[in-house]
Amino acid sequence: MYARTTFSGRKIGAEQSTLWSSWVIQNETEKLFFSGDSGYSDHFKAIGNQYGPFDLALMECGQYNELWSDIHMMPEETAQAGKDLNARAIMPIHWAGFKLALHDWRDPVNRVTTAGELLNLPVITPQIGDVIHLDDTASAYGQWWK
Repeated sequence: MYARTTFSGRKIGAEQSTLWSSWVIQNETEKLFFSGDSGYSDHFKAIGNQYGPFDLALMECGQYNELWSDIHMMPEETAQAGKDLNARAIMPIHWAGFKLALHDWRDPVNRVTTAGELLNLPVITPQIGDVIHLDDTASAYGQWWK
């Protein structure tokens, strides 16, 4: 568990009363990173240096706005954070369920996949219910959202 840059303001009267954190999940052969919601900062590089490399990083991507940079990453920052973590591949999360921000529903995934290509970082985009094999993150899931 690693503290992140976000806030806990969802419960009236109990603001900032819970610890929001990211997770490293590993067994003998695989290592995953789960970001949860977070703004971009050097903590991703620190996590990568201490716990990486990762087979797959599940990275927050969506519900962003430049005014919310302390609590939500822009898609390009999501890709850079994956690179900072020393992730072999990233999977954007928190973008396909519903939309809270003003951006187009497809904008997060379009931008993070483009950023991943520029960084030579595979971005996997399974649909809800798809099975992911960690030893095969090169599988093509297609651009099903288009």
